Amino acid sequence: MNDMFDGLPFKPADILLPQGCDLSLWSVVACDQYTSRPEYWQRVEERVGRAPSALRLILPESCLEGPSVETDIMEINNTMSRYLREGRFQKYQDSMIYVERTLDDGKVRRGLIGMVDLDQYDYEPWSKSAVRATEGTVLSRIPPRVAVRKNAPIELPHAMLLVDDPLRRIVGPLSAQTGEMELLYDFDLMEGGGRIKGWLLTGAQLEQTARAIRDRKEEADRDRDGLIFAVGDGNHSLAAAKACYERRKGLTDPVQWPDLPSRFALCELVDLHDEALEFEPIHRVVFGVEPERLLDAMGRHYPDALRGRQIDPRVRTIAQCIPFVYQEGEGEFALLHSASLTEAGALHDFLDQYLERDPKARVDYIHGAEEARALARERRDAVAFLLPAMDKGELFPSIVYHGALPRKSFSMGRAQDKRFYLEARKIRK
Repeated sequence: MNDMFDGLPFKPADILLPQGCDLSLWSVVACDQYTSRPEYWQRVEERVGRAPSALRLILPESCLEGPSVETDIMEINNTMSRYLREGRFQKYQDSMIYVERTLDDGKVRRGLIGMVDLDQYDYEPWSKSAVRATEGTVLSRIPPRVAVRKNAPIELPHAMLLVDDPLRRIVGPLSAQTGEMELLYDFDLMEGGGRIKGWLLTGAQLEQTARAIRDRKEEADRDRDGLIFAVGDGNHSLAAAKACYERRKGLTDPVQWPDLPSRFALCELVDLHDEALEFEPIHRVVFGVEPERLLDAMGRHYPDALRGRQIDPRVRTIAQCIPFVYQEGEGEFALLHSASLTEAGALHDFLDQYLERDPKARVDYIHGAEEARALARERRDAVAFLLPAMDKGELFPSIVYHGALPRKSFSMGRAQDKRFYLEARKIRK
């Protein structure tokens, strides 16, 4: 471990990159995307075919409750071990990778691949740790992810950490220094994912990065209650990594805890102030319901709410407004006195109770208003609730003063803009 990063929550890692294969077939989007579009994953399956691919090393979230999930997980772990035996990876020891992701709209999002120290991460809502969750963690969603990770020899990350670095001292300088770095990859991503390029940081750039993180940490200790990084994407995956690490600690001599590979998790660090980083709303589509019955129940849950085709603009200035769409029509609720700070929180205050009473109902989280509308129009038993985007400048102050946000309060870009699996790291000796 590089001494200059001692005590910091984000560090260089022994990064594994695939070699001797078509990277455009290797790299696939985060497993928690397109959960209501199995045809997406079918297209990816057909495109990859028999080629070496990260698709063989992940379990799409839509398969987590499938009938063969245990067999699927065993096959994933076997493939990981086989890829390691075959020398499928090249290791870059004690390294960081600077990444430029050109999205399909032409914007470039910049990031830094390294590993987060799980001893400095806590997903509890009122945590005071250096690394915190941005949203409420659903404990029931952790065990399935633990099942995927606990016996895996390697990890592939889709978690993204955010840093509120207005002077852009951590990631910012690297964009002008790529001429000094070794280019590691440069290729197109599938299914509208844009293009990705990655460079290996030099020793001098690692020192520069360590100083910048240390400076930001000192400022966070002074001004932000110690919060330096927030988990922007992959909250539950990182929570699963934490659970696996705590489990491993229970089986290991405490003297060996600092050297456990499971103490760390590979991820990408992104500056909150990156112009290409846009916060998108995450909409809700409720399936398995009678739409009017569901909407009437929401009206009873918020008895002073207004419901109509179009809400008076004067009311909109003082209310939390939540549009809805179903096969027979659409409209909007204006909530005048919800107990939540956000529309997402207000909606879940109702939905959580409703779903407990109706075991046939289920909710899915959809990126893109048109996708949510389409799903609601396709089925007689579905209702889409459309939520507004969050101002990203409110994120860190909100976490400091109000704790973690309600789950799925925002998304960092559209589904095709999410991290694609590419880099890997060994998590078992």
